[in-house]
Amino acid sequence: MNGNRKAAIKKIKNLVLSPKQEIEDFRKHFEENFATVFLPDNVHKEDATLAEIPCNVFIPELSSADKFILYIHGGSFAGGSSSSYCNFCSLLANNTSCRVVFPEFRLPPTYSFPASIDDVVSVFKALLVSERKKIIVAADGSGASIAIALLFRLSPEERRDISNLVLFSPWLDFTSSCELIRNKKLHDDVLSGANLHRAVDLYTYAANFANPLISPLQASDNDFFMFPSVYIQLGEKEIIMQQVRQFEEKLKNAGVPVEIDAWKDMMFMFQMANEFFTESHLALQKLGSYINKRDEVIDIDMIEERNRILRKNDIQVN
Repeated sequence: MNGNRKAAIKKIKNLVLSPKQEIEDFRKHFEENFATVFLPDNVHKEDATLAEIPCNVFIPELSSADKFILYIHGGSFAGGSSSSYCNFCSLLANNTSCRVVFPEFRLPPTYSFPASIDDVVSVFKALLVSERKKIIVAADGSGASIAIALLFRLSPEERRDISNLVLFSPWLDFTSSCELIRNKKLHDDVLSGANLHRAVDLYTYAANFANPLISPLQASDNDFFMFPSVYIQLGEKEIIMQQVRQFEEKLKNAGVPVEIDAWKDMMFMFQMANEFFTESHLALQKLGSYINKRDEVIDIDMIEERNRILRKNDIQVN
């Protein structure tokens, strides 16, 4: 287990831009460690273009007819791609029985704030026109800032079409009041205050850090009007836990249902180290149960079809 943990941490650190790392080296290592040609669980990938933004759609063998996931990737604002998220998005699609739409939005430093938010808003609005289904918005790390900014940019009527907001290890505050920004030396197994500082410096200028579109923890209660239910999954000892708890309190004060799912002894984005941890698989299964428990009608035919697929792949059906 110790060997697995060390190997997992070494891999996951490639998700985070280090203070002195060049952007191209960061992106190269990101791709080398996470890109894959073969998709797990019989998921297949299709190319799509929405509002002139290139996207990939991950489609599980059995998918819901009434909802899908819009996934906004992390990568310290400056990295990440469909290739490097192929494995994770496939696992997410399979465990939630949802199609996952993955936009390739523009990244800094070439395209700084608010280019990524603009692209995600455009994709969302295109989906509203083409898909009359409930949308689950999901994001990880720095992508959480972009995902919440998306909701802030939408009208209350548009927010009605979002059933859930799912955040993995979200980055929520980049202001000087944030202890991680004040003290760059704070760290856990993967993250440090210096990591967050480097990422936000590339994304926007310092005077903008308190903008709720950058630091959602600085938003007012009114900004969360008609917000969907929020589910946050992270490792129990992550240094971002304090701001996650502050965000939880803010959501509750605004009347937004929120659930924190903290995993013992796990680190930042442990879900993307599924070859090392059983917890990675269990966490996504738990998310799938959360997503699908809201369905009021149990589709017996879907259950039987899912069991058929499991048996075909020699997976025990309980």
